[in-house]
Amino acid sequence: MASGVPYLGAPFMAIVVRRHQGLLASSFVSSIGALIVTQGIIYGTGFLIFYYPIISIINEWWIQRRGMAFGVITSAAGVSGIAMPFIIESLLERYGHRITLRAVALAMTILTGPLIPFMKSRLPPSQTSVAIRQDWSFARSPLFFVYSSANVAQGLGFFFPSLFLPSYAASIGLSSRYGALLLALMSFAQVLGQSIFGLLSDKVELNALLLLSTMVAAIATFTSWGVAHDLVPLILFALLFGFFAYGFCSLRARMGTAISEEPTAALATFSIFVFCQGFGNVLAGPISAALLTNGFKRDGYGLWRYKGVVLFTGGCMLLSAASVGLWHWRPRRMIAD
Repeated sequence: MASGVPYLGAPFMAIVVRRHQGLLASSFVSSIGALIVTQGIIYGTGFLIFYYPIISIINEWWIQRRGMAFGVITSAAGVSGIAMPFIIESLLERYGHRITLRAVALAMTILTGPLIPFMKSRLPPSQTSVAIRQDWSFARSPLFFVYSSANVAQGLGFFFPSLFLPSYAASIGLSSRYGALLLALMSFAQVLGQSIFGLLSDKVELNALLLLSTMVAAIATFTSWGVAHDLVPLILFALLFGFFAYGFCSLRARMGTAISEEPTAALATFSIFVFCQGFGNVLAGPISAALLTNGFKRDGYGLWRYKGVVLFTGGCMLLSAASVGLWHWRPRRMIAD
């Protein structure tokens, strides 16, 4: 579905309404099942419909500096993430989840709606309206499977820090404000990391950046997070993981151009790599339930309770690095497609 969403031609204002109906509807529900449908499926689908036409437009406008453009676009989410943890926490404490969801839906509509008329395609309407045959030859490239595997592995461990840092901080006696602070610092590092990695991807060898991103994220997880028993190591981890792990996400555009120079392949490969990482998002809940350990040891690795989460997150980063590294340092007699 992700690769087909960019080609939908719904009116942009209807797209905005469709996107935020999920949040608005979820403010009226009173059961977990209804919340999954509204805030999960409806909102998530609306986000795809809204987001991927923007990605398609970027592909048309940016060629030589596409990595930089994607880095800026992907880092934009981190800008709001710097303030949103504090805003959401304050709204929840004061007004509850129903009013908070409605306020967020209204704010997102007001902030994004007026910008839509300024998003213009580079190609004239007569050209963009003609259906272009998708070239899927990139799917036969070994490098496509290497990068897909790297995205799946990285995605499996990617979401755990943002999920568990607040509760981890609470477990060592820190208030909820510090949990929000850690998420804000991670978002701040995300902005820098995705912007810088995107910029570097236009100039530096791609595999070197992928290895740097995943290896540093793994080391930070095993050390700073695993041994954190007070605030300082958690801050260090939030900054390092936010910079390097999130920097990986801004490299997908250059993964696509490394696989194929065919223009129609750029959006398809990007969508597939996002889909690969999305496995981690879907599986984060079930996996975390199996990884969390009963009990608590204040001086234990990962406080004992989070030991499995820490090791799994770092291990996924290493597995992603191994996927790229084995290809990068393969025997030269193997010829890339």
